[in-house]
Amino acid sequence: MPPSLPATINIREPRWDQSTFQGRAKHFFMVTDPRNLLLSGATLEEARRVVEDYRTTPAVLFWQWVNQSFNAIVNYTNRSGDAPITPSQLGTAYVSATTGAVVTALGLKSLTKHLPAIIGRYVPFAAVAAANCINIPLMRQRELKLGIPITDENGKRLGESTAAAQKAIFQVVVSRIGMAAPAMAIPPVIMTMLEKRAFLKRYPYLNAPLQVGLVGLCLVFATPLCCALFPQKSSMPVSSLEPEVQARIQEKDPWLETVYFNKGL
Repeated sequence: MPPSLPATINIREPRWDQSTFQGRAKHFFMVTDPRNLLLSGATLEEARRVVEDYRTTPAVLFWQWVNQSFNAIVNYTNRSGDAPITPSQLGTAYVSATTGAVVTALGLKSLTKHLPAIIGRYVPFAAVAAANCINIPLMRQRELKLGIPITDENGKRLGESTAAAQKAIFQVVVSRIGMAAPAMAIPPVIMTMLEKRAFLKRYPYLNAPLQVGLVGLCLVFATPLCCALFPQKSSMPVSSLEPEVQARIQEKDPWLETVYFNKGL
């Protein structure tokens, strides 16, 4: 087993101080050590894997947690319905949503380690899509249990429906995945083509700004377009509601065929 790396080591930089002759000498003695020729391919591959895991997994874990924490707040504040939620229920929803989303993201990352680079670039999109399918329902789980308000076309409240909540959350999940699709599908293709050209090889520091710019450009159009996929005031037939809800509505208005609800964002 190779020794574990210290938590403070910077694997992107030489191990020794490069501002001194001694540090530079130690570095190049290590790099040119002829004993490296005797190392097997398996040993080198293991060393590469250790370095890659060290470099990427903590970063992915941290940023996925940050991202899913932000998403959890967005999902909670843009929920539908007015049922109260206690701090303990909110905490449970937050922990389950962020944990499930982060574990999913890391799991997808581990499955694609040996795939071509272009496929690996789409891991973030798969992670975002899967995380949305977990984060949104868990942060809005109270709606799935108690239902969301449903009204007639004039806004008169008729009760609460879990079937309406299911449809609302499904529409929001589809919209969120749609928002992420262009920003995470188009830039990888463009960046792969650019990285093969001399331009980015000569100016590698432009790589990150280009990616950020492409993602921002995609989001400028994808966000409003995907928010508009479904009406904010969605509707569904009375016949699709729960039997007990249908019965209560029939007592109030036997001719009513459609109910309306706020789907959230």
